[in-house]
Amino acid sequence: MLGCYDFCGHYEWTFQWLNELGGKPLVRDYWDQAIRLDSQIHAAELIMKNGIPGMEEYWGHTLQHEGAGYHTTSTETVFRTDMHACPSKGFLIRNGLAQYEDYCDHCMGWIGQLMKEAGFTIDHEHNHCGQCWWEMRRIGDTSPPGSVGEVSGAHDVRLHPNWKQPEPPDVYFRSNDADDKV
Repeated sequence: MLGCYDFCGHYEWTFQWLNELGGKPLVRDYWDQAIRLDSQIHAAELIMKNGIPGMEEYWGHTLQHEGAGYHTTSTETVFRTDMHACPSKGFLIRNGLAQYEDYCDHCMGWIGQLMKEAGFTIDHEHNHCGQCWWEMRRIGDTSPPGSVGEVSGAHDVRLHPNWKQPEPPDVYFRSNDADDKV
């Protein structure tokens, strides 16, 4: 039986294997088919039916279950997650596993399409060190992403002293696609 932490290494290896077989299109198809439309169908059901409260329920349960270091904040118009310690990326870093060019992209790869179908768009940054933030708003909401501390206060991951290390974060603005980095 494969333990949950071992799974992360195999998951990341699979992304690289698919990339070598068919390039980014095959990897993107895997994220959509195997993650969004299969293993995370329960997320889609909650979010499509309940919007932001569905996001609260899904990520509240999932991130707690995974042992993530995170904080979520929600209002009537925005759902925000600040990930301080991603257990998945953290496992890869701790074990020196680096096969696929940007493991973190798989989150946007499946969440982006789901949010689009549910009528939401995403502002997001990840720093390749197991830290990221997400803000989901209804498509058509023209509010800018929250400035540092505006939405989640002291829980804002961008206040972490190593946020910009070792390289600048990947940034997404009003996106629903892993290839839409600004």
